Amino acid sequence: MKRFSEGRESVTDEERSRRPATDRGEENIAKIRQIVRENRPPSVRSIEEQVNIDRETARKIVTEDLDMRKVCSKMVPKELTEKQKQRSVTICQDLLERQDNILARVITGDDTWVYQYDPETKLQSAQWKTANSSRPKKFHRSKSRVKAMLLTFFYVRGIVHYEFVPTGQTVNQVYYLEILERLREKVKRKRPEILPATHGSCITTIHLLTRHCLGASF
Repeated sequence: MKRFSEGRESVTDEERSRRPATDRGEENIAKIRQIVRENRPPSVRSIEEQVNIDRETARKIVTEDLDMRKVCSKMVPKELTEKQKQRSVTICQDLLERQDNILARVITGDDTWVYQYDPETKLQSAQWKTANSSRPKKFHRSKSRVKAMLLTFFYVRGIVHYEFVPTGQTVNQVYYLEILERLREKVKRKRPEILPATHGSCITTIHLLTRHCLGASF
């Protein structure tokens, strides 16, 4: 009545927007597949509006019919150029084709914080109990504030060298150079099998790397 009192004269129904479809047929699946390929990552709401289907149907087509999941991007150190990528592939192929088992002599290093004590995990504190015995209690305990940095160097057969960083020591280029020098001496004394049979290039390589570290950032 309000519409007529405001001047409306037509008695025919106006065109209404259709209710979104719920069809999961091949046509809608193909449309959504094309949308996902052209615009990554479209939201379910965007798909709903473009295909004119309800949101739940759009979600099922993406997750069930197309078997897709939305995941976060993986962080990488930096974006490489095509030339850098191709060089990495060439180097890896060259290493795989070498016959001197160079990968068995590669030493890598890592660092980690070591706490004075670590609280038991829920699994570690589990105990067997009978139906009549009370459930064991575990009090909340935080990690120790006393901690130290442990540097470890290892290769395919085990640890080559490790050491704790003194309290208050800054791990910079100069200090890391000293660590690599100690690593070189440890390799010479305790891991001679890492050295090539024909020459001492492994020791020379470590020496050159230590000098190169003076121009690097740690």
